[in-house]
Amino acid sequence: MFIFVKDEKVEIEDGATGFDLAQKLNLRGPDQAIAIVIDGKEYDLIKKLKDQDKVNFLSFSDTDGKDIYWHSSAHILAQAVLRLFPEAKPTIGPPIENGFYYDFANLKITDEDLNKIEKEAKRIIAESLKPIRVEYKNKKEALDAFENNPYKTELIKSFEDGEISAYKQGEFTDLCRGPHLPNLTKIKAFKVLKTSGAYWRGDSKNEMLTRIYGISFPDKKMLVEYLTFLEEAKKRDHKLLGQKLGLFGLKEEAAGMPFFYPKGLHIYNQILSYLRESLTELKYEEIKTPIMMTKELWQKSGHWDYYRENMYTSTIENREFAIKPMNCPGCMLYYKTDLHSYRELPKKVSEIGLVHRHEPSGSLNGLFRVRAFHQDDAHIFMMPNQIKDQILELLELVEKVYMTLGLSYKLELSTRPEKSIGTDEEWENATNGLKEALDDWGHPYVINEGDGAFYGPKIDIHIRDALKRYWQCATIQLDMSLPEKFNLVYVSNDGSQKRPVMIHRTVLGSLERFLGVLIEHFAGNFPLWLSPLGVRIIAVADRHVDYANKICKKIKEKNIVCDVDDSKESVSKKIRNAQLLKINYMLTVGDQELENNTIALRTRDNTRHGELTLSAFLEKVTIEKNEKSLLSPFVSATKE
Repeated sequence: MFIFVKDEKVEIEDGATGFDLAQKLNLRGPDQAIAIVIDGKEYDLIKKLKDQDKVNFLSFSDTDGKDIYWHSSAHILAQAVLRLFPEAKPTIGPPIENGFYYDFANLKITDEDLNKIEKEAKRIIAESLKPIRVEYKNKKEALDAFENNPYKTELIKSFEDGEISAYKQGEFTDLCRGPHLPNLTKIKAFKVLKTSGAYWRGDSKNEMLTRIYGISFPDKKMLVEYLTFLEEAKKRDHKLLGQKLGLFGLKEEAAGMPFFYPKGLHIYNQILSYLRESLTELKYEEIKTPIMMTKELWQKSGHWDYYRENMYTSTIENREFAIKPMNCPGCMLYYKTDLHSYRELPKKVSEIGLVHRHEPSGSLNGLFRVRAFHQDDAHIFMMPNQIKDQILELLELVEKVYMTLGLSYKLELSTRPEKSIGTDEEWENATNGLKEALDDWGHPYVINEGDGAFYGPKIDIHIRDALKRYWQCATIQLDMSLPEKFNLVYVSNDGSQKRPVMIHRTVLGSLERFLGVLIEHFAGNFPLWLSPLGVRIIAVADRHVDYANKICKKIKEKNIVCDVDDSKESVSKKIRNAQLLKINYMLTVGDQELENNTIALRTRDNTRHGELTLSAFLEKVTIEKNEKSLLSPFVSATKE
């Protein structure tokens, strides 16, 4: 019979499996032939093939391939734990963005135990076990098989009745839809990383479980690279740097709601000021809407039905209100304040709005996952023939902001999902408008079929940081829902009233999260225009303090943040303190500098640049700040 692999015709014996086809094509590497895909559905390699099947193989380089690889590894982790701690109860063990975890009930372990678990997992891999699919005809059979595990039975009871699958390797069987690796020896590197607590099914009302995280790879070098990455990421952890540099704090009294300190607020305001300047150039108008509005408004917008569990509410004078989780409805009310002409379109309205969303306490993570944050929202109201030009303008804005911050990015276009509102014609026009703009923009992009919002297609923009991690920040979404729900109209050139097309867009997304990304991207070494303390003048002795203060005053006149260290510490200790705070420039002044009316410059990379005049220093750093340069004129690109 004939099989098609990436449009190539391959002849193979009748009754052959995916494994047989992989062998014929020499896909034998540990990173190759993890599973097969036939007609969009994933299968184990033992799947028998039919004549004319169109087959794709998943490898470790594929996202779906990694998920299968890491889910198989999670089963190994659970098997190892049960061998060492037979009383433990496995619950769930999914793949995650980097690796996997497994949650256990009735398990208490130490860091020493993690090493034992890792060794046992490696022994299991060496046994060369082959995961075998087990199928139960119905829920009753599955419940009987897992009757000794109340967590598995709770999951099974939540399933629809019908066939339920599990996978068996050696003495261990786990509930799972699959597919799995054909042989555990494909795993060449396995590492248990850490442990933490987690609530059963993510609900704080439920029991606290023990979660164990792990990672695995088809090559030992990949594990070494990943562990090196983790060490670098730890050094850049925004929660630690935020504390060390005095940027922000997190308090139990306001869980998930960050406190910004003066230095952190300086960075925040600099970013916001730059964004506002850019929006002013593009003729946006900025508004500010109330933080709390009536239940009826949120019902009208649809948030009450779909987002109620994440909203904070209050009752005032027998009327129910909700704190806004999104800015959109307030902007809709602003648009309806007046009747608009087609001549006013596109109408661009921005808002730096404070929103609140209830997130489970276990999911809170520094500035990355919070309950209160500001969004740099904008809503653009336009006619259908203006979509393409407005998208291009937004892409230019996004690139300008990201390039200024040294962030590269990638683009994704998400199209109509199965559940959506609007006519086929509206979706076709909207999607074509986005696609034509992206084509004209000329940057590579991928299409995520069916991944758009229910109310319209969207462009997601993912920034790449210094550790090559991607973060979804900017988004451009066409919305055909809210203009209809709020009956928004404009007067067209023939005098009739028509519905405007609306774009939601953010450039930074959550400002709090974006600041967290920047802290880790720069490792706290902010460029001068963002730096909360760009210059510190170090007085060698008391007799040099007046001179230091005069220099500080002149630097501040250039709108550069500066202070004087006139403490009783030694000069070397003062320099060390400044370096720990990641101050861009340290200017030491002693007898020689006082006599020569100069400064001794040291940059934060600990390079001494010697004696120079203040005017020569100011000339360079003023340009550096005003041009928002990412590099110091005193430091080579390789060092920065």
